[in-house]
Amino acid sequence: MAQVKVKGSETLFQNKVLEGLTRTHPMVILSMYVPFCAFLLWYFYNYVEPSAAVLSFTFFAGVFSWTFFEYILHRYVFHFVGESDFAKRFTYLAHGVHHEYPKDKKRLVMPPVPSIIVAGVFFSLFKLILGVYVYAFFSGFVIGYLIYAMIHYATHAFRAPKGPARFLWEYHNLHHFRYPDKAFGVSSPLWDVVFGTYPPREHKKKAVTVEA
Repeated sequence: MAQVKVKGSETLFQNKVLEGLTRTHPMVILSMYVPFCAFLLWYFYNYVEPSAAVLSFTFFAGVFSWTFFEYILHRYVFHFVGESDFAKRFTYLAHGVHHEYPKDKKRLVMPPVPSIIVAGVFFSLFKLILGVYVYAFFSGFVIGYLIYAMIHYATHAFRAPKGPARFLWEYHNLHHFRYPDKAFGVSSPLWDVVFGTYPPREHKKKAVTVEA
């Protein structure tokens, strides 16, 4: 893992166009995907299954499924350890740069171009499995991602709030500054508990909170 510099930024590509594509603001992602998800739900209800119960169940199944994929992607893809130069470069571009510069606000959510590519892959996979039910499921899956992305942005860009929500700030900072091989969940610690990567319980006495 690269040395944490906390503040600052890194130039990933000398080409200005490519470099620009690695940065974004969360409002860009929200403006892209919230209307898209609303359209998918409208289409599902009007042309697939005019049932609020079916729509709700399929939608929330998608939201819940995202929490699992969030954990798997973060643990096994973003923290993949490879010996080849390609593997090292990939993991650095995908996530290592974020660990090195965790306060770089323009790299806290996935930029539009790679997000569209990843979304297209997931949509195609789910379409093969779920057929027409993919429209409600994928909408929930993307909303789950957006919830995760906004929580992730907030934990790095804003001061930790008082109250129960503070746990998310402290939990994610444990991953960054004390246990990089644990606390992979961002929107929820559920899968860390299931798969045994929840940080030691004594962390509550030594909580780490890095202010914005």
